Amino acid sequence: MKILYCSESSAKPVENLGPYQIESLIEPNEEGQYTAYRVRIEPGQTTSESYHKIAEECYYVTAGKGIALLNGEEYALAPGDFLRLPPGTRHQFSTAESPLEMLDIHSPGSRPDRDVYFTGETPKGFG
Repeated sequence: MKILYCSESSAKPVENLGPYQIESLIEPNEEGQYTAYRVRIEPGQTTSESYHKIAEECYYVTAGKGIALLNGEEYALAPGDFLRLPPGTRHQFSTAESPLEMLDIHSPGSRPDRDVYFTGETPKGFG
């Protein structure tokens, strides 16, 4: 496994997956024990509720504000907040007047076509 360095100027293409805009920081062929993404949710959006059967997921809020709904309980989000979601944690995000930006890390790795499950309709781009 090689050392990986990603600067802001070496940004990868952004995928639009439902209300998520995600940038994979680790390419599938470079993936080791985890995956990492820059995630952005535009103002006035609510994501579909999802969970992972295998992966533990960690979010770090880098910009904006929003609400995380975790197993039915609301948490206000602001820059510097950290979330650790064990496997099986149902999660959903919503934004108000500003976008929400987060660093998102899964261990073991999870991708839009691997270990992502929705309690309702699957958004476009997943699965």
